[in-house]
Amino acid sequence: MTGVRHVTDERGKRVAVQLDLAVHGDLWEDLRDVLVSRQREAKESIPLEEVRSRLIKSSKLREKVHG
Repeated sequence: MTGVRHVTDERGKRVAVQLDLAVHGDLWEDLRDVLVSRQREAKESIPLEEVRSRLIKSSKLREKVHG
């Protein structure tokens, strides 16, 4: 496959892959997104309202004024 190079150890075992980003940049971005997403699955999430409340308290977000 063009733009893909396998890195081997001293015994010839494949241990890594190098991608030519000029050829496979979009593929790398997709792969990276999947890896980041999987890494974040294990983290505990914070409810949106809690995040919003913290941002308002720290003056990083203004409360919406109705009316």
